[in-house]
Amino acid sequence: MAMPSDQAGPGPWILVEDPWGRVEPESSRRLLLVAIEAFADQGYHATTTRDIATRAGMSPAALYVHYPSKAALLARISGVGHEVALALVQQAIDGAPDPLSRLRAVVAGFAAWHAEHHRVARVVHYELTALPEPDRAAIVELRRRIEQLVEEQISAGVAAGQMQVAHPRRVARAVLSLGVDVARWYHPTGPDSPSAIGALYADLAARMVGAGDLPE
Repeated sequence: MAMPSDQAGPGPWILVEDPWGRVEPESSRRLLLVAIEAFADQGYHATTTRDIATRAGMSPAALYVHYPSKAALLARISGVGHEVALALVQQAIDGAPDPLSRLRAVVAGFAAWHAEHHRVARVVHYELTALPEPDRAAIVELRRRIEQLVEEQISAGVAAGQMQVAHPRRVARAVLSLGVDVARWYHPTGPDSPSAIGALYADLAARMVGAGDLPE
């Protein structure tokens, strides 16, 4: 799901399929991509439909042929972003043999994705309150499902004796919040690659659930 502004190459945590490639026609896809850039640069509320149309090389009237409003663009972006996050978490769980390995894989992939795609992630997470109902309710449900998957891995780890956690749901929320926050501060020119951040956060998550040691 690499955006034009992200320079790092894809890592093993990235889903092969490009979700934006499913958006048809091409002009609708182009509007989504430039809306992501505009919202990331200026914020949702400071961006106008004219700004988006101009970036896409269209007239404001042409934008409304594809999307009824600026809010509809944000809802589509947020929906796709959260669906990718949910699929990434499920993919990580399916590819690991035990609860601790699954938690580490989830956190590594989640944190790395939020670095690799920091601009779209900022829009997806930090413009949540701008979504109208029922769009916001649909996104909240996707977030609940992601959190539930992580909580299940922690609960399973406790049952298997791999983890020591009194409140799996609270810890699941804390672990995911760490990954989300990567999008706030990450910059491609920084010293750490997305994969290095993912590895570090996997170690931090293991420590948070009472398993594993931090590297020297």
